[in-house]
Amino acid sequence: MPINRPLYTDSDLQEAVDRKLPVRVFQDDHLVNSGATVVRFTDSEVVIQSRVSDLTYYSRQSCQFYEVRP
Repeated sequence: MPINRPLYTDSDLQEAVDRKLPVRVFQDDHLVNSGATVVRFTDSEVVIQSRVSDLTYYSRQSCQFYEVRP
């Protein structure tokens, strides 16, 4: 069973970027992305990449981010 760890702080997100950890993104209590990696983040946005040319921008205020560990 995978372990889901919330990514709240900048250091949590930086660890996800550095280690290329797969993440799950929830918005309004719905899973909107799973298995992609965080490529960068700001105070207001997190950029997730699921394929080479597929970048998605998510608001840090309206979404929840979780690291997925097997």
